[in-house]
Amino acid sequence: MQYAAHRSRSRIRMVALALSVAAAGAVALSGCAKGEQRVGAAAPATPQDAFGRRAAQIVQDWPKVSPVAGRQEALLPLAGADRPQSTGVREITVTVGHSACDVRFGARSLESKDLVVVTGWGKKKSAKGMCTEQLATDKVKVQLKSPLAGRKIVDAATGRQLLKG
Repeated sequence: MQYAAHRSRSRIRMVALALSVAAAGAVALSGCAKGEQRVGAAAPATPQDAFGRRAAQIVQDWPKVSPVAGRQEALLPLAGADRPQSTGVREITVTVGHSACDVRFGARSLESKDLVVVTGWGKKKSAKGMCTEQLATDKVKVQLKSPLAGRKIVDAATGRQLLKG
């Protein structure tokens, strides 16, 4: 009899544990996708930062570009880009793939005559506390200095063309 009661309590604990893990995952993602985030002009890309170096390499080597290795907070891959209404737009919307633990995220761009190189970025919470390794995606608006005018939109992390404007 004690064995059956012990098995029953163990099953209840396992179900409770599974439900609490599922609830934690739902809470972790509940802050994601709160509409579109508007990102103004971020700090301009410089040859000294990871994005500036990567964007310059893409412009120079286009179209023979390889993806970057690993995840870098300054070069997060994009899940896609929304097709703009016209070639005269000065704003594009990209979908940034970031960690569910990022407290801030966004996108930045570097423009050339033929390309608009875009990357996502994220800033994680402090190392204290628990964090899940879930991917979240959110739409981010990126302001352009000049109209898209037929330039290609390229993901800096993967090196792939997302759209031709």
